[in-house]
Amino acid sequence: MTTPQPSFFVAGATGYTGQAVVAAAAQQRIPVVAHIRPNSIAGERLHPDFINRGAHVESCPWHDATIHNALQRHQPSHIFALLGTTRARSRAERRAGQSPSTYATVDVALTVKLMQAAQQLQKPPTFIYLSSMGAGSPRPNAYLAARQQVEQALQESQLPWIIARPSFISGPNRDQRRIGERVGAVFTDKTLSVLGALGASRLRQRFRSITNHQLAHALIRLALNPDATNQIHESNALQQLIGGQHNAC
Repeated sequence: MTTPQPSFFVAGATGYTGQAVVAAAAQQRIPVVAHIRPNSIAGERLHPDFINRGAHVESCPWHDATIHNALQRHQPSHIFALLGTTRARSRAERRAGQSPSTYATVDVALTVKLMQAAQQLQKPPTFIYLSSMGAGSPRPNAYLAARQQVEQALQESQLPWIIARPSFISGPNRDQRRIGERVGAVFTDKTLSVLGALGASRLRQRFRSITNHQLAHALIRLALNPDATNQIHESNALQQLIGGQHNAC
């Protein structure tokens, strides 16, 4: 029996991890749709690159009907939900007189909207959600609480799902808006290297950072593995999927 060819729909394709997932999928000759938010400055810049890689670009607005129609047209076997905003972006939008993005309006609302549209497809796609380490016990943290809310909604849905909880996502070309995360990743990795040398290898494996390209390959490996569905994959499991490669920090 022939296994159907997978096809990907990447929501959040202009993000740091989204760009890497589109590139990795195209490199593996997996049909991939890169969703770009209309009027996205990053989208305008990345659109030619996505096309050159062989990806299809979808720029429908974030409305129930348009997202539903886009998924109906493409019928993806896998949907990657890599959506998220930052406080820096929210501040910039407020200064520009725009309605500021929040964890509730982007991280939660748009991901749930995508999830609901996916459930309406005749053949439910596998829904890969990029969460975060610590989402299982968010405490008083708005970002992690938003991630936990989406995780719960996904697990209660009728979709086959995969949840990934990486530690720091970093790399040499990380967006300047994430400079705090970049610095934190470098500091954490150096500290963990010392601890690893002292025998705390499990701690190092769990908390060290992962680059966007490493994470993209790990997510795709999970997506293509039927045994990975309906499971939460913590940072250490993601590190194992990339074969213990050293992070570019």
